[in-house]
Amino acid sequence: MKNTLRQVFHSSKFVVGFCIFAAILLTMIIYPLYNPGSPLEMIGVGTFAKPGTYVSLYDATKAPVETLRLSDADDKRIAASLSQDDRIAMVEWFTIMEIDVSDLDISDTDALLALWREHYDPSVKPKGMTMAKRNYYKRLNNALLELQGADTLIIADTDEETGALVEKSKITKTDYVNVSTVANVKVLPLGTDNFGRDVLKELVSATGTSILIGIIAGTVATLIGLTLGLLAGYVGGFVDDFIMFITNIFTVIPGFVLLILISYSLGQEQRGATVVAVVIGFTSWTWTARSVRSQVISLRNRDHVNLSKLSGHSLVRIVLTDILPYIASYVVMAFILQVSSGILAEAQLSLLGLGPKTTEVPTLGLMMNWAMLYSAHTNGSWWAYFPVILTIALISFSLNLMNTGLDQVFNPTLRD
Repeated sequence: MKNTLRQVFHSSKFVVGFCIFAAILLTMIIYPLYNPGSPLEMIGVGTFAKPGTYVSLYDATKAPVETLRLSDADDKRIAASLSQDDRIAMVEWFTIMEIDVSDLDISDTDALLALWREHYDPSVKPKGMTMAKRNYYKRLNNALLELQGADTLIIADTDEETGALVEKSKITKTDYVNVSTVANVKVLPLGTDNFGRDVLKELVSATGTSILIGIIAGTVATLIGLTLGLLAGYVGGFVDDFIMFITNIFTVIPGFVLLILISYSLGQEQRGATVVAVVIGFTSWTWTARSVRSQVISLRNRDHVNLSKLSGHSLVRIVLTDILPYIASYVVMAFILQVSSGILAEAQLSLLGLGPKTTEVPTLGLMMNWAMLYSAHTNGSWWAYFPVILTIALISFSLNLMNTGLDQVFNPTLRD
């Protein structure tokens, strides 16, 4: 056993795959300790908040203030206030007014504002421009003037007796607060999804659920395929013919189509993560059964097996002690592939809306389904789906690397 493990961990492919998979498992264990709570908790009212650090404005106004005079603060403030759509609209105005902007780089805020201050006139009514569009340009110009001119913001509250606004405090452009002194700060490395949920927390939980689904599906498929393959290969005759008949029926019917039909017939309320995993395993055992059968056929007439027969050992003992140990490495590799296939099958089902019910736990497939339904891929919310795709790819890549490494160790024809 020690020699076998030594050989396995001498395989560079297995070690790389094992390290990637172990890192994913450690993240699933450690991150919930750092960020506890339900992964389905809706912390945001809006949808698809961008990744970053969010500070409570209410608490920031009460935090200790320090005065900092940064030379480029105004430039950064104005550049941040001009969205890409605003910049394009400004260029459109220049074009309508027949102003040469061939050499203008819209990402150059200083050059854009200089041209705008020189040529924009709110009283001008360009030919063909609607009133709504002219009002948009006026609002944009007023906002730019306010940013350039106002040095102070006044925080006011309504007086309970008079109903008039009473000044509470002032905030100047040079006022800064240390983030560590603000009571409520939330770091969202992957932002929020369409429901306002922390994507990273959801992703970690979904990864664990999907791996669990893969393990359950892989166990079910491997046990069914192993049992039927051992019986068909060793007993032979009518038993072999009958098992192969059943296997051929499942082989002729596309497994994923069968999986869709079974999942659809169960209904949304009955489709928990475990149920989906069992269904996936029940529809993906055929190639394991065929492969195990071919391995057993090559072993059943070996001398040690014939000796066990002559000794009067039972069928179960012969299969478990004289045949199974010789194909154990192959069974482990088949199990790893079944786990990977189970994770991918769940993702495919969930994309079609036939995965586990959405009210219990998130899965990688469900996260992809939510992102697709709310058009994350079209509105630029990459954080809602790209990390999920990357996680699925990493899990499948690591499991397949481990399988390839094991194959090199246990298959003599592949050894260097």
